[in-house]
Amino acid sequence: MSSDPLDFVDVKPYTRRLAEARAKSGTSESVLTGRAVVGGHPVVVIAGEFSFLGGSTGIASGERTARAFERAADLSLPVIALPSSGGARMQEGSLALMQVIKTAAAATRFRRAGLPYIAYLSHPTTGGVLASWGSLAHLTFAMPGALIGLMGPRVMSLAQGASLEVIQRAEHLLARGLVDGIFPPEELQARLARLLSTLDHSVDPYPLDASPTEEFVPGRKDAWESVNLSRNPDRPGARALIEACATDLTVIHGDALGGGDDPSCFAAIGRVTGVPAVILAQDRDAGPGPSPAAFRKARRGVRLADELGLPLVTVVDTSRAEVTAEAEAGGLAAEIARCLGEVTDLRTPTVSVLLGEARGGLSLPLLPADRVICAENAWLGPIAPEGASAILYRDKSHAHELARAQGVSPLALLGFGIIDVVVPEFPSADKEPREFVERVTAFIATQLRSLVAQDSGERLAARVARYRGIGEVTARDG
Repeated sequence: MSSDPLDFVDVKPYTRRLAEARAKSGTSESVLTGRAVVGGHPVVVIAGEFSFLGGSTGIASGERTARAFERAADLSLPVIALPSSGGARMQEGSLALMQVIKTAAAATRFRRAGLPYIAYLSHPTTGGVLASWGSLAHLTFAMPGALIGLMGPRVMSLAQGASLEVIQRAEHLLARGLVDGIFPPEELQARLARLLSTLDHSVDPYPLDASPTEEFVPGRKDAWESVNLSRNPDRPGARALIEACATDLTVIHGDALGGGDDPSCFAAIGRVTGVPAVILAQDRDAGPGPSPAAFRKARRGVRLADELGLPLVTVVDTSRAEVTAEAEAGGLAAEIARCLGEVTDLRTPTVSVLLGEARGGLSLPLLPADRVICAENAWLGPIAPEGASAILYRDKSHAHELARAQGVSPLALLGFGIIDVVVPEFPSADKEPREFVERVTAFIATQLRSLVAQDSGERLAARVARYRGIGEVTARDG
């Protein structure tokens, strides 16, 4: 319970304000903490109470918040945060401001423990709460129309004569990739229950008879034919595959850094063939991408997988993706490099699906994995064959020759050790879309469940050796 450390008086003594706030709100402070059960899952809750002095942060509320994170870590329980605040408590001055440091440190230590932290930003959430524990959750959602910003509208208007209300609304933050979703409070319990069920690491049964039992070795087919088939607009893309193999999805929006939400990278937490996992996919039908923001979102997904101990499943398909001048100026190459470093260093099991076209650097960040599954008519090359022809011959007429010569086919990729298994197509995925995605799903189930059962040290050592040794094997002619 708050005291009066500064013997503060404005138009009335602070002690009187505290007494009035307790009577008005029916609570003893601006933050309430405790244990609860959501969908059968025990959690620790940290909730802001705006009716207590505008939800302002003081010594007592900061201490409550920090202790709640510490208690949750001791009990190995997730934290659900429901912040609502107007900023630091003026009557406690610099001591109130320092609670921002205390609570940010507590939330960061909690995340380091590998336990889920989910926040739902209420109306309003401003000031030090937003600048600390309100912005440090693994996943952040918001109330429709909620005012969310560092500086409240009254202060902004008086101090600068300006209003930021348009950009301080939940809907704007969603567009900027700063929150992962917006929904009314009455949906909160159901959404949290679904997400917590995914994050509890329990594995749902999967029909073993649906999994492939025999290795498929692709024949010597024309690589140029596969290139063209991979570009067929009727060929199932990442979204079709995710619909077939994943359930209980919670979508991740943006990089949480204000860089926007590039839809060419789909990111979510869900169950993949019954196994809780983070999903990252290149969506060939969503914009020109990928932009630097797409790879920042992917990196966020990788970090979530690492912190929460979840496997990572990725889908590669760069059909129609182009590098734009804006992407180059935004540091595209650097984001590719950072994403590659984090994916290859991830401690949890990883499965990659090469679904269609994989052209150059845009395809690489989501490709490395413990197991790489490849569709029979997918391919991987340093650039589109037409581009290779332009570089080497100054025209595009040699594209078909270079597709055959550069070892881009699944048969060649198997020989190089770049992929592990090939999913057959009868005769091509565009002719049998439903059967094809079901077949890929079965391959994912087999590979993912095998990896989850492996010793983590052996699995990581094998991944390091795999990518350290690429190029040291003799390729089969593909």
